[in-house]
Amino acid sequence: MTAEEIRATLTLCLMASYADGEKHDREREQIREVAQGLAGDAQVNLPGLYQDVLLRRVQLPEVLGCLASPESRQLAYEMAVCVCEADGHTSAKEDAFLARVRQAWGLGGALTKGGFDAEAQAVADAPLQAPLQAPLQTPLDASTAPATPAPHPAAADALPTTAAQRRPGSLPPAEMDRKILQASIMNGAIELLPENLSTLAIIPLQMRLVYQIGQSYGYELDRGHIKDFLATLGVGLTSQYLEQAGRKLLSGLLGKAGKGLLGGLGRQAVSSGMSFAATYALGHVANQYYAGGRTLSTDMLKDAYQHVMQDGQQLQARYLPQMQATARQLDTAKILSMVRGG
Repeated sequence: MTAEEIRATLTLCLMASYADGEKHDREREQIREVAQGLAGDAQVNLPGLYQDVLLRRVQLPEVLGCLASPESRQLAYEMAVCVCEADGHTSAKEDAFLARVRQAWGLGGALTKGGFDAEAQAVADAPLQAPLQAPLQTPLDASTAPATPAPHPAAADALPTTAAQRRPGSLPPAEMDRKILQASIMNGAIELLPENLSTLAIIPLQMRLVYQIGQSYGYELDRGHIKDFLATLGVGLTSQYLEQAGRKLLSGLLGKAGKGLLGGLGRQAVSSGMSFAATYALGHVANQYYAGGRTLSTDMLKDAYQHVMQDGQQLQARYLPQMQATARQLDTAKILSMVRGG
C-alpha cells in the first residue's frame, strides 16, 4: 500500500471509532495514546490524522476517494467493521456509518453487509463460558513442558490481601499460572496472523480468560463487569484493536493470508509481544483481584497491571518459538471455531 492509502485506511478506522459518539473520555484518551504510540512513520503522521478526525477537518468522501483498488477498499472496510465491533455489537450510528462507506463505493459482493460483518459480529459475541484452547505443544521451548512450573510475577503477589480476605479457588496456584500462560501464548500466536478477524479475536479470548478466573473464585461475571474491569486496568477494547491492527498495517503485515493485499507474511513476523504481555498481565492481576475478594483500588490495579506487563514483555522472547509454531497451525476458520467455543 502507498503512504496515502495507509493514511486513508487509518483515518477511516479513527472515524469508525468515533462513529457512535458515545466513547467514554477514558477510551478517547486511550485512542489518542495509540495515535501517539504509532507516530514513528512521518509520512503517515497518525497523531495528525487523529487531530483531523477529532476536529472534523476531514470528511468521509475525501477519505474514501483515496482508496481506489478493490483490495485496499476491502481491507479498509474490514478494519472499520472490526473497530465498530471491538467493544461489542455495532450501534445504529455505527451501522449507518458502515452503510455510508458501502454506498459511497457503490460496490456489492464482498462489501455488502453480510459475510464479513456477520463473522466479525460472531467474534464480538463469543460466549464467555466456552473453554480456552491450549496452544500447540512443541519441543522448541522446554520451559513449556508440564513438569516445569509456569512463571509467576512477583508484582501480582505484591497486591495487598489478607488471609481472611482471600477466597478459595477451584484451581491450585500452579495450574492457574499455567492457564494464564497458555492463554497468553495463544493470543500471542493469533497476533502473528495477518487477518483482521484474527486481530479482533484476541479481545473476546481475553474476556473469556477473566470470566473463567472470576468463576474459579465463585464469581459469575457478565460482559459489562469484565469490560469495566479491563477499562479500570487501562485496556480499552477499541483502542487495543486499533493499536494491534495499526502496527500490522504500518509494518505491511495486515491482509488476507495467502491472497489479497499483503499475503501471509504475518506468519513469519516477529511479534511485538503486545498480546502475549497484555494477556499475561490481565490474567495475573485478575487472579489476585478475584482471589482477594475484589477489594483492590483502581490505582492498585493499574499499577500492578503495568508492572506485570513489564514481566510479560520480558517473557515474550522466551515463548516466541511456541507462539510461532502455534500460529502456523491456525487459520481464520480455526480461530472462529475457537472463539465460538467449538
